[in-house]
Amino acid sequence: MAHLSALKWGTGTRTFEMFLEPTCPFSVKSLRKIQPLLEKVGEENLTVHIRLQSQPWHMFSGVIVRAILAASTLEQGRDKAHYVLLAVADHREEFEFTDHCSGPNMNTTPAEILARLETYSGVALAEAFTLEDVTKAVKWHAKYSRQNGIHVSPTFMVDGLIDPAFSSGDSVDEWAGRLFP
Repeated sequence: MAHLSALKWGTGTRTFEMFLEPTCPFSVKSLRKIQPLLEKVGEENLTVHIRLQSQPWHMFSGVIVRAILAASTLEQGRDKAHYVLLAVADHREEFEFTDHCSGPNMNTTPAEILARLETYSGVALAEAFTLEDVTKAVKWHAKYSRQNGIHVSPTFMVDGLIDPAFSSGDSVDEWAGRLFP
């Protein structure tokens, strides 16, 4: 049985959960703030969790979310999953559709998306992509989002409560100030 590494950084008692859809431009902005935020507030003070929020209007969202979770089953899984997240962020337009319904990706297959992810991230995903534990993890992320009323990305929770004061457009200093007033 494969072990899924938690998409978690830091070790603090304060918990900051980020519900991200990997191809969402606002989620990409938020993803890039994790390390600077931890450097600012101290990894010993904050635990950051990425929760993957698949959204159907991002047409390859399910495939990409599954690939990220597949990466988390590999050796150094959290870091490999982060490489895949960054690969999507760095090449976001290549994983999206024009107006969510047309454009160059109309004839792209899930296998081609997986191959792109492997190329851009340097992480071999195909075998792990088929694991039953990955299916369970995809379902867990979807259920966790739904039970918490998450509808859009990014959405942020602090210590188990949704906090609408957080935005992808905020600076790291603003996030730090809200987390540790």
